[in-house]
Amino acid sequence: MDPSTRPNTRWKPHRCYLRRHIPAELSSWLLDPASLTLRLQQLCGGQFRVRVLSQAWGRPCPDEARVLGMHGNGQAIIRQVQLLCDRRPWIYARTVIPAVSLHGRLQRLAHLGTRPLGAMLFADPGMQRGVVELARILPGQALFDVALNHAHQRPQEIWGRRSVFRLANKPLLVSEVFLPGFPARRERRPLWRTG
Repeated sequence: MDPSTRPNTRWKPHRCYLRRHIPAELSSWLLDPASLTLRLQQLCGGQFRVRVLSQAWGRPCPDEARVLGMHGNGQAIIRQVQLLCDRRPWIYARTVIPAVSLHGRLQRLAHLGTRPLGAMLFADPGMQRGVVELARILPGQALFDVALNHAHQRPQEIWGRRSVFRLANKPLLVSEVFLPGFPARRERRPLWRTG
């Protein structure tokens, strides 16, 4: 099927979902406002690392451009990674950083390499996070195939979350998709505190 004719992933603010419609084992992960990277490192207990799948200039998807306030043919760095524990991919993450956000001290965002973006975002005292949006991602949607490109399992659905972050009032979009091998049930209690 031509990617341009495939249905898009439907992202909606988390408030639009009833709790019972979100998989119980993932709800605390999808709705957690804290750093996913830190929480994953705590859960992993082994070797946690970032595998960079790609990072290049490109045009964001129309819905990504819309939430970032980009117009026309705006360019962005699009970074795709997997977050792994002991070589097992747990999370697929896609970050869209508009060209206008890569000035001054934020130029470092273009040179992350295998360093986790989340650690940098949550270490910045001026960081602001927009509304967390959730999506039930289904076979036939482009994001489903991209996220599961290297996965052995093909479930009936996967779930993701995304947010627009602002550093120095410049936006970037981070989408995080939970992969089939993610051991959400292994966690017995929350590893974070709510305010």
